[in-house]
Amino acid sequence: MSEPRIGVSVVTMGDRPEQVEALLASVAMQDVRPSRVVVVGNGSPLPDYGAFPGLTGLAGGVTLLELDENLGCPGGRNEALDALAGFGDVDVVIELDDDGLLVDKDVFRKVRDLYAADPGLGIVGFRIADERGETQRRHVPRLRAKDPMRGGSVTAFLGGGHALSMKMLAETGPWPAEFFFTHEETDLSWRALDAGWKILYEPGLLLQHPRTSPARHAVYYRMTARNRVWLARRNLPLLLVPAYLGTWVLLTVARTRSAAGLRAWAAGFAEGVRTECGVRRPMRWSTVWRMTRLGRPPVI
Repeated sequence: MSEPRIGVSVVTMGDRPEQVEALLASVAMQDVRPSRVVVVGNGSPLPDYGAFPGLTGLAGGVTLLELDENLGCPGGRNEALDALAGFGDVDVVIELDDDGLLVDKDVFRKVRDLYAADPGLGIVGFRIADERGETQRRHVPRLRAKDPMRGGSVTAFLGGGHALSMKMLAETGPWPAEFFFTHEETDLSWRALDAGWKILYEPGLLLQHPRTSPARHAVYYRMTARNRVWLARRNLPLLLVPAYLGTWVLLTVARTRSAAGLRAWAAGFAEGVRTECGVRRPMRWSTVWRMTRLGRPPVI
């Protein structure tokens, strides 16, 4: 892919207008201009970001999508992807959390060069760090997570800041909108790997993001458990489903200190078992082996 065209997607619920403005300012300062910027109001109205200073000169401009209801993070991102695909002038989409910030001016150039150098590259994960430059262990997409500056091929990526090949998405399909929140990145990662695409963690691509805990969301425990079951049912060979879920049951019981959280998690697990999970497309055993060689077999 020679100099792929870059598009940008930002999904917001309208409760962080100052952060979105700061993020768009960091997009505007990039030394490679994106072809398109799409901002999605996920069940909320939007200010006129189309007139945002520094972005008014874009060839494709800024597209604002105001959704009537909150479709969740993956559902909102799918709306942006549909819009970008419809324009036909974007090869790689960079998706950024609405409270993130691009500190460096060369992020888009580095992304462009990575995809230009490797036509098999499907996903590039950014390094997430807080205002002090610290990266939480859970934000490093590998089991041995002590060194956030060690990049390379991985089996997962962080949703806060990443790039996706539009060609890959045409083959794998979009985000699993039914997940609404949590584990949608893993679902997309597994489908990408099974289709033969590469996932790269590149710590030189930095997204500054406030230090947070996913448990701050009221639905965290239930959706984490439900989506974990859906993830296994949708993507794993039957022999690995009980191994994967059994591992996570043990880890959750060992890690969770909240009785209310455990009850919510158990309810979500039961919901994941009894409800529809979407189309089942189990990955090939060759993909299981590939993930194992990359250091993360799909049992944990």
